[in-house]
Amino acid sequence: MRKIVQVFAVVAAVSAGSFAFAQSSPQTKVTAYYFHGSFRCSTCMNMEKYSREAIESDFKEDLASGRLEFKAVNVEDRGNEHFVDDYKLYTKTLILSLAKDGKEVKSKNLDKIWDLARNKQKFIDYVTGEIKEFMKDTQ
Repeated sequence: MRKIVQVFAVVAAVSAGSFAFAQSSPQTKVTAYYFHGSFRCSTCMNMEKYSREAIESDFKEDLASGRLEFKAVNVEDRGNEHFVDDYKLYTKTLILSLAKDGKEVKSKNLDKIWDLARNKQKFIDYVTGEIKEFMKDTQ
């Protein structure tokens, strides 16, 4: 019985130390938002598809760890309207958002996706490069 109590005490101490460490270190996360409306043309659908492909193929570890996530958001859905004002949206776009401890500290509109929408490889290269640069702030 005494050994069981000792084991529980060690587990509790380790858990408490891990919890304290997790609380004291900032939680950083990048969210890549693809914003769209209800009407979706083939170009808009391709931009979402290429964005998702770039992220899922080049950032597997970051996705798995939760340091990066991809969200496609219809700004016309109830509750999402605030994004239009938050990011000054006027068309479909890909926005990178860096949050520390749950608060956004910076964002970037990858507005060149429209210029590159007809060239999949250049589109993916652009998105990948921008995310790599943005992810530096999570380390």
